[in-house]
Amino acid sequence: MTATLESVRSRSFAFILGSPHGGGNTEALARYAAEGLPSDAGAGWLSLSELPLPARPAGPLPQGPEKVLLDATLDSTDLVLASPLHWYSVSAATKLYLDYWARWSGLPDVAFRERMRGKNLWAVTAYARGDDTDTEPLTGMLRRTADYLGMHWRGALLARAHREGDLEADPAALARAATFFAPPHHP
Repeated sequence: MTATLESVRSRSFAFILGSPHGGGNTEALARYAAEGLPSDAGAGWLSLSELPLPARPAGPLPQGPEKVLLDATLDSTDLVLASPLHWYSVSAATKLYLDYWARWSGLPDVAFRERMRGKNLWAVTAYARGDDTDTEPLTGMLRRTADYLGMHWRGALLARAHREGDLEADPAALARAATFFAPPHHP
C-alpha cells in the first residue's frame, strides 16, 4: 500500500502566548486545548513576554526574538494566538507581533504572504468581564487577517475567567477546550 502525502504529513502548531505574564487563564486554556491535539502533531510554545519585539525593527534583517518568531510562524502549519482580551482586542504584544507580519511581507527572499497561504489560524482567549460578544472585535480582526493572507480561520476558543482557578471551576469551558483542535473543525 502506498501512503499518500496527506496521510503521512503531520501538523505543527505554534502557540504564540500574548499575555504580559505567564501562567494566566488564557495560557491555561490553551494548554488544556493542546492536550487534544492530534497524536501526530507537534507543538511549540513561544511567549511574547520572553521574546519581546521592539516597537521598531532593530535592523534590515530579522534577528534575535524577531528571527525566532518569524521562523516559528513560517515553519508551522497551525498558528494559535493565545491572547487575553485587552480593550476588546488582542494584547499589545500580540498586536505588535501581528504588525511585524507587514514587515515580513516586505522582506525580500522571505515570501511571507505565499508561505502563510493555506495555514490555519486559531485564537484562544480568556476574558474577565462581559460575555462572548465582547470578543467580536478580536475574532473579527483575526478572521479578516486570515482571509487577507489566504489562511484558514479555524475559530476562537473563548472562556470567561477572571481569577486563577476560574477555568477549573468551569467544566463547560474545559469540555470546549478538550475538543477544540479535534477534526473536523468548522468555525
